[in-house]
Amino acid sequence: MTVDDGAEKDPEFTAMMRDLGIPVTMFLTDAAIRDDYRYFAPLAALGNGVANHTLTHPNLRTLGREAQRREICGQQAKLAKEYGTTPRLFRPPYGNWNEDTRAAAGTCGVEAIVLWRESMQITNMQYQRGDRKLRPGDVILAHFRGPAELKGTTMTRMTANLLRHIQEQGFTVARLEDYL
Repeated sequence: MTVDDGAEKDPEFTAMMRDLGIPVTMFLTDAAIRDDYRYFAPLAALGNGVANHTLTHPNLRTLGREAQRREICGQQAKLAKEYGTTPRLFRPPYGNWNEDTRAAAGTCGVEAIVLWRESMQITNMQYQRGDRKLRPGDVILAHFRGPAELKGTTMTRMTANLLRHIQEQGFTVARLEDYL
């Protein structure tokens, strides 16, 4: 399970992840978290992964290699400073990337570009396959979102729905970093 951006900072989500021991990888964007990097520290302290999602969340395909490098390397430096380790993983905003992205990420110390197979919705998941089933190793995309964007639902409630769907299909959430 991966969670992008960082706009919503729900203390109940942190408590839920701690109480359930659910591992997540957080792909964080400076523009969404620059005023409160502290919120994510307890999640990182639980062993959850901190990964890069750029400084400003641009569509990287519209930028040249040097501008992409600034977005990626700039966030690498900020995350390393805040959390004490340089991220190994990177997710391009919107899943949009090109060869310049790959080359730029490599110069910043990124070891893998991570996309996703399913995405968390308010009450269910959006699947990329027609059979609407999870498979071993699928990466699920979620976002740090709040009630204003979730039609009144909290991120914690949406995550509980997601975890229920995962369990109903006979799966459990694993730590992404253990597989990459």
